[in-house]
Amino acid sequence: MSKAGAFDLASGVGGKIDKTEVLSAVEKYEKYHVCYGGEEEERKANYTDMVNKYYDLVTSFYEFGWGESFHFAPRWKGESLQESIKRHEHFLALQLGLKSGQKVLDVGCGIGGPLREIARFSSTSVTGLNNNEYQITRGKELNRFAGVDKTCNFVKADFMKMPFPDNSFDAVYAIEATCHAPDAVIWEKDLAPDSPLPWYLPLDTSHFSLSSFRLTSVGRFVTRNMVKALEFVGLAPKGSQRVQDFLEKAAEGLVAGGRKEIFTPMYFFLARKPQHG
Repeated sequence: MSKAGAFDLASGVGGKIDKTEVLSAVEKYEKYHVCYGGEEEERKANYTDMVNKYYDLVTSFYEFGWGESFHFAPRWKGESLQESIKRHEHFLALQLGLKSGQKVLDVGCGIGGPLREIARFSSTSVTGLNNNEYQITRGKELNRFAGVDKTCNFVKADFMKMPFPDNSFDAVYAIEATCHAPDAVIWEKDLAPDSPLPWYLPLDTSHFSLSSFRLTSVGRFVTRNMVKALEFVGLAPKGSQRVQDFLEKAAEGLVAGGRKEIFTPMYFFLARKPQHG
């Protein structure tokens, strides 16, 4: 069950960062980017720190507004955001041909929303690979709540340096987490054009939905002022509003990119490991 309350959002901002250091972490994170004077080489050299700061700062916002699965999905008319996300995760499990008892790796697993859904749907054991300690801690908590903590687990590691021996898993998937191509692609396609509703619809402020109220312009207004009030009275750490601000800017950029068709998070490819010998 995702954190749904305002106090859960406030207490989660900053993740493993000390609450007195959240504002400083926001400032350091922002300085990695060009608009704040950041340099590409510095971002590359401090990749782990930049990514961990980002997910420590935004994870509770993601969970509050989006749910446990931090990804987009093709969506049918009349389908809620959460329904479309679950259907997309089932689609991935079917494309992988998962069978009961198999071992699966989720690369860049977030707090494990897809991991839990795919494990229950396919009766498999799924390991989540993540380099962010706070997300792993939260994921383990949700695994226990969902009753999959005996079959699903997390490993803290950089997906660029996976700590697993060859042939440890029957299947591997990544959802909006990596851009590394496999050795052999079976089929690939941008799923966005076939979706009756645009993938960026949940972030489009001109769209209103009661089922995704927190993502609407009214919902964001409420959240923005709630975070402001919680920060003012000291229940949310200083810097929480700044996190809200850069997430709002990111959402605007995603919608603009989607409308111009210059960006899609829905590019899918299925690959098979080459058989040697």
